[in-house]
Amino acid sequence: MDFRALPSGDYTLSNVTVPACLLGQEGDLIRTELSIVDGKIGPAQGVAVDMNGAMVLPCFTDMHTHLDKGHIWGRAPNPDGTFMGALNTVRADHANWSPDDVRARMDFSLRCAFAHGTSRVRTHLDSMNGQYERSWPVFAEMREKWAGRIDLQAVSLASCEGFETGGEFAQIADTVAATGGVLGMVTYPVPDLKERLLGFFNMAADRGLAADFHVDETMDPGSETLRVIAETVLETGFDAPVVVGHLCSLSTQLEARALDTLDLVAKAGLNIVSLPMCNLYLQDRTAGRTPRGRGITLVHEAKARGINVSFASDNTRDPFYAYGDMDMIEVMREATRIGHLDHCETDWVTAFTSNPASACGFDAPALVPGAPADLVICRARSWTEFFARPQSNRIVLRDGRAIDRTLPDYAELDTLMRTE
Repeated sequence: MDFRALPSGDYTLSNVTVPACLLGQEGDLIRTELSIVDGKIGPAQGVAVDMNGAMVLPCFTDMHTHLDKGHIWGRAPNPDGTFMGALNTVRADHANWSPDDVRARMDFSLRCAFAHGTSRVRTHLDSMNGQYERSWPVFAEMREKWAGRIDLQAVSLASCEGFETGGEFAQIADTVAATGGVLGMVTYPVPDLKERLLGFFNMAADRGLAADFHVDETMDPGSETLRVIAETVLETGFDAPVVVGHLCSLSTQLEARALDTLDLVAKAGLNIVSLPMCNLYLQDRTAGRTPRGRGITLVHEAKARGINVSFASDNTRDPFYAYGDMDMIEVMREATRIGHLDHCETDWVTAFTSNPASACGFDAPALVPGAPADLVICRARSWTEFFARPQSNRIVLRDGRAIDRTLPDYAELDTLMRTE
């Protein structure tokens, strides 16, 4: 039968390949069957469909994205591919971020994510200089619009250099709390970082908010703000979930120092998210010089310490990353190659599914009876087949029914790319 043709009623996907860890079993890939009953995974019944070994995964969780920046490349390209080039270009483009502009680009990205098989997304939203007044109401609108298809969370994005216990940062925190979001900050090695973090965690605790940081997104081994965050969490006893993303400088530090910092991270219970595609694009870039460093953080060493490790998309077609399509299979494929996730533990798939869901507090994706039949089915019978191709012919099931996977046309964005 045609790979995409599935029965309309209850049915059983027989002869499918599933990572054993997603079924709570030992080993790597196993052959099994999954039954779809009233839109959920249930006991075997209905028509049996031989899937010829097709791989089945639960829908993905993309826990670190920038929906507000997505797809501005057409009007705001990075002039040199560097981090500072990206930062300055985005700041200049903020003048174009009207509610209508942000709304259209967010919706475009979410349609891509949905078509690719993502059901949970956390996005960071640039919030300083009054941008929170424009972007956060749009996010709340999009969260309602996409309810039932993609669960959405938002994190405020603001620099630690702009932190103050009152003023705009407090207004941002109030907006985050009113919207049910997460308090975020970008940390740099400023002299009084510890005091700023103490104020930040007090602000989050007073409002009952979790925290999510952009941390050490640099190849400078002297940037150790991750260490200060972990020490501050331990000192304050801050007990809400804390996510730390990027951590590029760990890869350039002396190994003993980096591992000692990870010991602190484990003790503090922080969640790590690695963004390998964006970091490979930005880090160690110098004109006329071949890059030496990969930019990816120490994911194997973190996992070995029991730290919850995830991977995510990060930026999409904006000055921080010129490419991407909100496709978590692309993230899986590139993370596996960049971070050598092969030839080691067999449960790295959880870093794209259940680990990020746990870090964010989303309902965990599962393949157990009673779980929603929100599945991604690929014509691949092994990991080498899975990673060798982009799986562009995948089937995405939501509540047991195949969705229309047509991607939006970039031409939709043409009018937004015109600036005065």
